[in-house]
Amino acid sequence: MKGMAKSITVQQAVDLIPDHATIMCGGFLGCGSAHSVLDELSKSSKKGFTIICNDAGLLESPAGEAYYGIAKLIHNHQVSHLIATHIGLNPEATEQMHAGELKIDLLPQGSMAEMIRAAGAGLGGILTRTGVGTLVEEATDYVHGKQTIHGVDYLQMAPLHADFALICGQKVDRQGNIWYKGTARNFNQVMATAADVVIAEAEEVVEVGSIEPENVQTYGILVDYIVNVGEQK
Repeated sequence: MKGMAKSITVQQAVDLIPDHATIMCGGFLGCGSAHSVLDELSKSSKKGFTIICNDAGLLESPAGEAYYGIAKLIHNHQVSHLIATHIGLNPEATEQMHAGELKIDLLPQGSMAEMIRAAGAGLGGILTRTGVGTLVEEATDYVHGKQTIHGVDYLQMAPLHADFALICGQKVDRQGNIWYKGTARNFNQVMATAADVVIAEAEEVVEVGSIEPENVQTYGILVDYIVNVGEQK
């Protein structure tokens, strides 16, 4: 059982992550991503990462800055393997894939979310009709077979686990309980359950009790470290 989350700096968060780590990164096209930690990680010399993320990020942020989400890690060739649901909005990912510099595995979006959830719940995998009879069946690292139940075929998909999860919450209390704003919740909530070490970037750190119990979307027991970017900014 994890204790109370420890407050650390952005640099200390990066120091925790070694080369070749498998990292889950929350966010959907950068919305809800741990941007400060990702930015600092992109400035390091660390590399060889396996990234599990919804997408490959964007070449330009909504504010016009270069590289958004995990795109800056891909641009720096720090990622050797990307497990995602689509990469079409980051042509650099496609270029590196065709050049043999970046291994990319694409999974159906809902399946990937459920595979992460299965890892967090300690399940052996999921059964889904999505991908039956398609190229998904050829992804043998993730598809562990096919089952027919009541005449319907299902793919048996493996759970997805990571060494680290980089998530971001709008409000995080000092025990690590998190409230996400709107759709920024996306993959953050489920990824917090499926990694050995969970680092939560906080737009605002609040006192325990400031987030109503019914509004806590990730429980503090899942969070190891808090990076208070609102304070550091």
